Amino acid sequence: MEILVWAGALVSLLGLVGLIWCIFKVWKARTSGLSEDALREAVRKVVPLNTGALFISVLGLMMVIVGIMLG
Repeated sequence: MEILVWAGALVSLLGLVGLIWCIFKVWKARTSGLSEDALREAVRKVVPLNTGALFISVLGLMMVIVGIMLG
């Protein structure tokens, strides 16, 4: 079950990288001086990616917990 723990840690790390990417993407849009409507559109495009990255991160953490419980 050690493999499940390490695989879960890797999946969780990939989700974390996705979350950090979303943060930088929105931060770049905020500092670029876009109008309010353009900023909303930029954020609206990032929201599904942010949700997906959060889901992947949670899935990885669940894999880690299951691997610890079974090991």
